[in-house]
Amino acid sequence: MLKRPNWLGASILPDTRLLKNLLWSVLGTGLPMIVAVIAIPQLIAGIGLARFGILSLAWVVVGYFSFFDLGLSRAMTQLVAQKIGRGDVGEIPAIFWGGMTLMTLLGMLGAIMVWVISPWLVETKLAIPEALRPETLQAFYWLAASIPIVIATTGLRGLLEAYQRFDVINIVRIPLGLLTYLGPLAVLAFSTRLPDMVVALVVSRLVACVVYLSVCLKMYPALTQRPPLDAVPFREMLSYGGWMTVSNIIGPLIFYLGRLLLAVLVSADAVAYFSTPSDIVINLLTITAILTSVYFPMFAQQLTASPAHAGVLYRQATIYNIVAILPCCLLVGLFAKPALAWWINPEFADQSYTVAQLIALGVFLNSIGIVAQSLVQAFGRPDLTAKFQLLEIVLYVPYLWWLTKNFGIDGAAIAWVIRVLISAVVLWTLARMCLSGSIKQGVQTRNRSQESVKI
Repeated sequence: MLKRPNWLGASILPDTRLLKNLLWSVLGTGLPMIVAVIAIPQLIAGIGLARFGILSLAWVVVGYFSFFDLGLSRAMTQLVAQKIGRGDVGEIPAIFWGGMTLMTLLGMLGAIMVWVISPWLVETKLAIPEALRPETLQAFYWLAASIPIVIATTGLRGLLEAYQRFDVINIVRIPLGLLTYLGPLAVLAFSTRLPDMVVALVVSRLVACVVYLSVCLKMYPALTQRPPLDAVPFREMLSYGGWMTVSNIIGPLIFYLGRLLLAVLVSADAVAYFSTPSDIVINLLTITAILTSVYFPMFAQQLTASPAHAGVLYRQATIYNIVAILPCCLLVGLFAKPALAWWINPEFADQSYTVAQLIALGVFLNSIGIVAQSLVQAFGRPDLTAKFQLLEIVLYVPYLWWLTKNFGIDGAAIAWVIRVLISAVVLWTLARMCLSGSIKQGVQTRNRSQESVKI
């Protein structure tokens, strides 16, 4: 058994590369947000609320097109990072091209699906003014055509994440994020039509995809010699990606269940009082998302190469997450009521500030669980987290129903806090078991022996 590292010693201090990766990721996330604050009012003034509403829907759709990759980009990151950790870099081209082939096929399937249902959505399901329906339909067709591009880009980015090249990723990502808002703003100079603005979004993503591909082939020349397709990487990525997809579906569903029950058991007003503060406070988890995106490939690599070092990295990530997110949650707890009164009105604040405080507590607990979940998934066992979430949703609904029915919006928030507390404890336990060797790794490395580490 290895000696327990000193939590306050050099074992938790980051290296320069890690700090650079975190800084690049913060810039890649933060700068587009700042530009959005400046550009959105100008877009609303230029194209009107109706067109802007549809454009914002296009932003959401483009962002969620990555769902069609079925977790394969994350699977590629995990598999390639493990191969790097084992020194089996000769197997990486087969993983890369196998993954890109699968993702391209899925992207084409997604494009066909969106193309086919677009007329039905525009004409019957979305409340779009009749005068805007023709150009909205054209915009949706362009969005459908962009799905293979978006999916391929996630795969290329997954490879770069495995090599921890967050500098390269964000050098491309930052201009792409800026063009998401500045592109339509530039189009506004000569057109207010939605298809023209969506074309600007699609072109920017095509350019980003080509740049990512060029960088990958230039930095890793072995990829230029495409190997014969191997069934093993296909199976491994599909298995990993399938369990990741289960988690990606169930996670948001669990979060939004409270709103659904409030609408059924209480009132529509209650949904507004609950969703407004929770939608704001939940964004604090962006901090954890940035952190885990940087640590995930490091976990995957070191869990194979040196589990003891993986344990050190896990402690680093946990401590950094607490240091970054706890002050933000405390501020919400202290100033939720006056902040909501200033932002909306005092009456709204009286009804909803407790929800904001409870959600802040839940965010802190959830962030700890997310770091642990990242390690478990990097270990090659996304099935464990997905199976737990399937069980979790069965257990969650009864006490969510009872608390919501008896205590309204506060009850729904309390139920969510209880859920994330249980989740954090279970995921933390699973992470300990992964590091100690109590759980076998995924199929791609389960036959490889590993040392134990106590945390």
